[in-house]
Amino acid sequence: MKFKTLVKLALSACTTATLFSLSTITAFAAEANNSAAAGGTGLGGMLLSFGIIILFMYFVMIRPQKKKEKETKSMQDNIQVGDEVVTIGGIVGMVVRKGDDNVVIETGGERNKLRIKLWAISENTTANERKAAEKDSAKPEKKSKKKDDVTEE
Repeated sequence: MKFKTLVKLALSACTTATLFSLSTITAFAAEANNSAAAGGTGLGGMLLSFGIIILFMYFVMIRPQKKKEKETKSMQDNIQVGDEVVTIGGIVGMVVRKGDDNVVIETGGERNKLRIKLWAISENTTANERKAAEKDSAKPEKKSKKKDDVTEE
């Protein structure tokens, strides 16, 4: 599922749970004298619905965002001289020098140099290409192992 679809689903679940909770509160207030009816869907039902909403929001929105932030931070820390990077502003360049929190990149044919903050780097295209090459090289090995197993038998 796409992220926007999940957000819409989460918002509709929140709306439904809120309406359920409001109807529970109204039923509790209207039937306060009848303890059997109020005890079944009162405060416990409302707390349960809010707990379910909070868990749902955590697993749909908060957890994936933290995972993405961790991956981005790891990518930014592992930038090396010679990598091609893209900034959050869309500037593409080659890393010339890396400091503690600064990176100097070289852009364009005229070899213009820009000093940017490390947090401003959104993508390391060289690292992405390395990962893709590793995946591609791992796939033929698996296939060749299967072929070797068949020929041995």
